[in-house]
Amino acid sequence: MSNPDAKGSDPRDELVEHLPAMRAFAISLTRNGAIADDMVQDTLVKAWTNIDKFQVGTNMRAWLFTILRNTYYSSRRKAKREVADVDGVFTESLAEKPAHDGHLQMNDFRVALGKLKVEQREALLLIGASGFSYEEAAEMCGVAVGTIKSRTNRARAQLAELMGLKENEAMEMTDDATMSVLSASKVSSF
Repeated sequence: MSNPDAKGSDPRDELVEHLPAMRAFAISLTRNGAIADDMVQDTLVKAWTNIDKFQVGTNMRAWLFTILRNTYYSSRRKAKREVADVDGVFTESLAEKPAHDGHLQMNDFRVALGKLKVEQREALLLIGASGFSYEEAAEMCGVAVGTIKSRTNRARAQLAELMGLKENEAMEMTDDATMSVLSASKVSSF
């Protein structure tokens, strides 16, 4: 069993607090709710069995996201060796019309986000949507802070270009998370 922290609680007790953020990150990587749920479950099993490797007093969320990210890349490597979706059934199930109108349609955003390089999308989602600092994201990805900043900046520029957005153009958005992915600073209202 792991060493309890200063409050006398087991770090395992904190795992549940991070489930929604982990699921959101997994969905952003996989673009499939069922696969994302499986990845989150795998991540929790790995975290639970390796809780002794977690350093109490450090960022539990960053540790879990690192495990989740590594699980994702492991599954991608495995998937390259497999033949999947021969009939296109899975691909057809991914399309969904947005529930709202506005200048920036959620479907257009998903398509544009999906066209980004994996490294850029990952950096953008960690910084913009998940709210990690550049330093935390760099540590999770195992790269320098400058690399994360560069990937995030390039991803934002590429995303804006793919979506046909012009500089200083007003955007009508429905959620802070989407807007924070596109902008360098957090936006509280639109």
